[in-house]
Amino acid sequence: MKVDPQAVEEAARELYIRALKILPPDIKDGFARLTAGETDHTAQRVLATMVTNIRVAEDTHNLLCQDTGIPIYNVLIGRGVEVDGHALKQAIRKGCERATREHPLRSSVVHPLTRRNEHTSCGIGVPVIHVDFSDRSEELQIEMVPKGSGSENNSFLKMAIPAEGVDAIKTFVVDCVIAAGGKTCPPTIVGVGIGGTSDLCVALAKRAATRELGSRCGDPEGAKIEEQLSAAVNRLGVGPQGLGGDSTAFAVHVELAATHITMNPVAVNMQCHSARRATATFTPEGVSFGF
Repeated sequence: MKVDPQAVEEAARELYIRALKILPPDIKDGFARLTAGETDHTAQRVLATMVTNIRVAEDTHNLLCQDTGIPIYNVLIGRGVEVDGHALKQAIRKGCERATREHPLRSSVVHPLTRRNEHTSCGIGVPVIHVDFSDRSEELQIEMVPKGSGSENNSFLKMAIPAEGVDAIKTFVVDCVIAAGGKTCPPTIVGVGIGGTSDLCVALAKRAATRELGSRCGDPEGAKIEEQLSAAVNRLGVGPQGLGGDSTAFAVHVELAATHITMNPVAVNMQCHSARRATATFTPEGVSFGF
């Protein structure tokens, strides 16, 4: 299957707009689940306001949040897919620029030193584009995640000592959630990366934070920690928007990688309650959109 860069450009444009306007069904289900279990009256009202905001945004074709975020595109290339890698990345960048200019969207991307905004949602190294490969035949998938600064500013890394064990990992995660408080616009998805190198660990935390609700860590020990930490952070009393309650997080997600015998890095990256993402899948039959 040969993928046309022009089709990728159109998909990249559409994905950015879709991600900013339509909340994935699993996140909506997460709101319903938290609302059903919330015991604090203030938290119940805050959750209801969030749900209303989602409904109004979708009914009026408006943005779920004014923060259009840092645009991230995750590309998964299957077997038998023919694509020019450089052309693919250029097409994604052009689609991102077009979405910002044609829609139009507020560009949140600036030069890190001059703070100059090109009003394209693009810049040095942005959009962030990750490319990986799958065993799926004749399928190319592009996932778009707009990562807002409220949650991204609360990112943490600790090079833990192996002798401290799993308890040090759990304590670090809980401390990070407490430190973030309401700044992450909870309820959040708390992404935890464990292992690897420092940079890989942070990337794992980001991957975990943007995973679909209801998914589980592929490693059984990681899945066990997910359950334990999900329960623990919702006993902290941070609550939606940091105003108190039982609904601090939709879930804690964990991703693992092997690491060095003298290291045990752990990272935390959070996704806000507007956990936006959209996906385009290319097959020989055409392009389909989803989450």
